[in-house]
Amino acid sequence: MLEQFESHFQQYWVFWVFGIVFAVALINFVLNRLFKVLLLRAEATQNLWDDALILALNKPVELAVWIFGINFAALVTAKLTETNEWVAILAKANQVAVIVLIAWSLLRFTKRAERNVTSPDHLRKPLDLSTALAIGKLLQASIILTAVLVILQTLGYSISGVLAFGGIGGIAIGFAARDMLANFFGAFMIYMDKPFSIGDWVRSPDKEIEGTVEDIGWRRTVIRTFDKRPLYVPNSVFNTISVENPSRMANRRIYETIGVRYDDIAVVSKIVDQVKQMLSSHDEIDTDQTMIVNFNEFGPSSLDFFIYTFTKTTNWIHFHEVKQDVLLKVADIIGAAGAEIAYPTQTIRLPDNELPQTPVESAH
Repeated sequence: MLEQFESHFQQYWVFWVFGIVFAVALINFVLNRLFKVLLLRAEATQNLWDDALILALNKPVELAVWIFGINFAALVTAKLTETNEWVAILAKANQVAVIVLIAWSLLRFTKRAERNVTSPDHLRKPLDLSTALAIGKLLQASIILTAVLVILQTLGYSISGVLAFGGIGGIAIGFAARDMLANFFGAFMIYMDKPFSIGDWVRSPDKEIEGTVEDIGWRRTVIRTFDKRPLYVPNSVFNTISVENPSRMANRRIYETIGVRYDDIAVVSKIVDQVKQMLSSHDEIDTDQTMIVNFNEFGPSSLDFFIYTFTKTTNWIHFHEVKQDVLLKVADIIGAAGAEIAYPTQTIRLPDNELPQTPVESAH
């Protein structure tokens, strides 16, 4: 009877394979629904790791079901068709698939966790984005390297030989890739010293570098210039240049020189006092910082006084709105005092005997 069953099984092996594939599809459908329910419950909580874990396992588990189901169907087919050489190959393929799926799950988990630790929805004090990216990239590199070594060992290659080759070849690679290593250590110093982070506006007085930091990689940093062009800067450059970070300014400065006519010298003192009073009562001016309004110079065509003060805002757009309001109010103060803002003029004085003579028309 056993022989009849085996003969019947071999005769209709196509239907058995179809049944296995159908069962895999059904299991995958159920798992998909289950993960959606679990994800909805995880997102309703403030826990940092549950939704990251579910999202990390969702796709790899579904893919694992398909891989192992198809491999099982292939294994059944190989046994029934007596192609036993495929059995060992499929066994190795399953082992490699397990390693790859585990590594993929860990990579997805680190990527999602990286997003969660920088989100105010999960933490009251989110982790700095640049720090999270640095830790995430180190973990991802470690996962990939470990997975590659384990796969090599599974396929029968000696890890010790690979590591020995890496140690011997490391010196030659170091000389050949010294620029790459310089960029790597440059990125490491950026992550350690944090002269700037993603989203900061930076500029260098030494190089024509100015814009918003978009990405800090291990080899280069991407800066978006103000005309929206991407600028790719090797990280080693930041070890040799000075970098300004205007995004971390505590205040922005208004430093303007304004001139009135020489005819208005009698009201200059009054104008200066009223401008200082206006700045002291302005809601957008930081009175805790240095504030100077003084008559400064007898200019070529004007009596100049200067304004030196700081705004509370550091936002570039709002700063210019505040500066505009201050300058217009200064103009109103000058006008109310009966004075006028000077503009460049020249006065030419000639001796009386050099005055041009008006021609006298003769009568006919």
